[in-house]
Amino acid sequence: MNDQPNIRRNPLRERLAEGQTIVNAWLSIPSSYSAEGMGHAGVHAATVDLQHGMIGPTDALHMLQAISATPAVPLVRVPSLDPAFLMRVLDSGAYGVICPMISTAEETAELVRACRYPPTGIRSFGPARGLLYGGADYVAHADSEILVIPMIETVAAVENLDAILAVEGVDMIYIGPNDLAFVFDGCVGPDRRKSEEVIAHVLEKAKAAGIPAGIFCADGAEAARRVAQGFALVTPGNDFGILTRGMRAAVAETLGATAACSPAQGGY
Repeated sequence: MNDQPNIRRNPLRERLAEGQTIVNAWLSIPSSYSAEGMGHAGVHAATVDLQHGMIGPTDALHMLQAISATPAVPLVRVPSLDPAFLMRVLDSGAYGVICPMISTAEETAELVRACRYPPTGIRSFGPARGLLYGGADYVAHADSEILVIPMIETVAAVENLDAILAVEGVDMIYIGPNDLAFVFDGCVGPDRRKSEEVIAHVLEKAKAAGIPAGIFCADGAEAARRVAQGFALVTPGNDFGILTRGMRAAVAETLGATAACSPAQGGY
């Protein structure tokens, strides 16, 4: 008799348990096609951004379906701490939620409860596509697979960090470096000394509490530095930024080649 649960396992949990780095794609373009492509790009997770991206709930559903056909684990950043919306995202097949602007232990506990079925939480029954993606035992074992990830990006969150990290059910924290730069440095840019100190402090506290930490990065080079710093999950930019940077590089390369071969340069 097989007593193993018949649910799709979350490989991100395995990577975290083994101390392996998670590379996370960040999706802001409402396209299932680009989401599918990003999921096949070697990343371990792909996050659909419903807070700052141009993506609506219907787009998100299509993107989650596309990501499900790739090796990447589908995650969603929700717009806010809204239990009803969180439940809907999970019912759509997200295997983890990142929630912005979490500042207290009480908000953290509310986030966890919204993502867990009774008796642990208050998630309502109606697994919908979660059951299609997760498998027959989804409802019985979803609490053990779905990741609950509060964002640390406010002064209050830093002040209440110990209490937030102590909330049962927090699987990871995710740092919003730009919002921390706003509140601690007064700007978003290269001169972010105070917020960098805060980021290091948050990471140290998370490690001491046994909670992995993730962070958004400007690009792959910064992501590599954050991995060396000790972050478990890194996001090397979002899809729009990667797309436009690639196009600018192609334009520069093209115009540089054209200039080198122009009549004035003796190219003809």
